[in-house]
Amino acid sequence: MDANSTAPPVQTNRLRADGVRLGYDGRTVVDDLSFEVPDGRITAIIGPNACGKSTLLRALARLLRPDRGGVVLDGENIHRLPTKEVARRLGLLPQSPISPEGILVVDLVSRGRTPHQRLFQQWSDGDEAAVREALEATHTIDLADRPVDQLSGGQRQRVWIAMAIAQQTDLLLLDEPTTFLDIAHQVDVLDLVDQLNSDRGRTVVVVLHDLNLACRYAHHLVAMRDGAIVASGRPEEVITEHSVREVFGMDCVVTTDPVSHTPLVVPIGARRSPAAGGDRPGSSSVPTSADDGRVNHDDGDLVDGDLVDGDLVDGDVDDTTDDTAAAPVAE
Repeated sequence: MDANSTAPPVQTNRLRADGVRLGYDGRTVVDDLSFEVPDGRITAIIGPNACGKSTLLRALARLLRPDRGGVVLDGENIHRLPTKEVARRLGLLPQSPISPEGILVVDLVSRGRTPHQRLFQQWSDGDEAAVREALEATHTIDLADRPVDQLSGGQRQRVWIAMAIAQQTDLLLLDEPTTFLDIAHQVDVLDLVDQLNSDRGRTVVVVLHDLNLACRYAHHLVAMRDGAIVASGRPEEVITEHSVREVFGMDCVVTTDPVSHTPLVVPIGARRSPAAGGDRPGSSSVPTSADDGRVNHDDGDLVDGDLVDGDLVDGDVDDTTDDTAAAPVAE
């Protein structure tokens, strides 16, 4: 290469955390953590309760200022950017958001347009089109005139995602979007997330507790324990019997999902563990029912998740550089 030539600029991902220390009231939860969000992919953050997953997501969303290090968005420290500017680039769906009593679906989704409002231009045809597109994308347009508090859990979650879509950001952060939903609605919501990524190219970061759904829907996994990243990479690289034992303290068998061909985690459980004298799954000595010959399997749930309280996003968005969140919230 000619000594006088200029090397091409190094391409970096749009959102990253650089050596951040995060905590609450003097208690450190995450320390010296660095993490880049892969552009144009779905990244799932997994780990046991209280390991720092939601804390990391809050920092990426500008809800929590690091005690040390920083979060970088498009090459700039996110806390030096005006709140409204951040909200035009990054959307957030917090845990268990609460809508104003009696608000209609269409009005809640319209709140997603708040960052795009101007002093002399409050509501435009473009805003109207963005809201309609979001309702159509989430299959909630037939619910537009219904009160949010009269919807089912799955419907409400779709409406909140519609609000985030109406915000029209290329980056979307979702904190446990499948919490409290039955398995059918969990798959429904994650199918929508997959569609947003594949059809619209959105970069998504999602906190999930279900390892098998995380493997099925995410391109990139980040496994956390005790405030640190233990492993990251493709699902087949991250999810092994050893890593699940290291991260969750749980014995399991990792096989292949027959539908998605991604890792499938089968918990063993204490009653089936060799140490307890039990038989591993698939053993010929599994007891059967004397009545009809059917196999009696002990139920083994995947890792369950307790809620980590997350602040709702402040709906007062202006061009200040305070530490309010990036996304609009219904008040």
